[in-house]
Amino acid sequence: MTDETDVPERRRNLELREKFADAYALVEPFFDPANSWNGQTLEHLAFRVLREHYPKSSSDEIYVFLAAAKRFHAERAESPGASPLPPRGH
Repeated sequence: MTDETDVPERRRNLELREKFADAYALVEPFFDPANSWNGQTLEHLAFRVLREHYPKSSSDEIYVFLAAAKRFHAERAESPGASPLPPRGH
């Protein structure tokens, strides 16, 4: 088995990774089906919240945050024993 410290970092933008846990905490409520309008998700509002909290981030970076948050949320929903929040950056 390979020690995780021997595995090279695959991420290219570590600054975004460090912000992810905080960004996810901001947008998690928008992915909750109980917080929908007529069955529609509130992702457009999540985008606005992230733009307000990270004004120096580009629209592409905000999209990356949302795509990753949505994927993380879906993975948690499929695995009830999964971690409640993503690990924070170092």
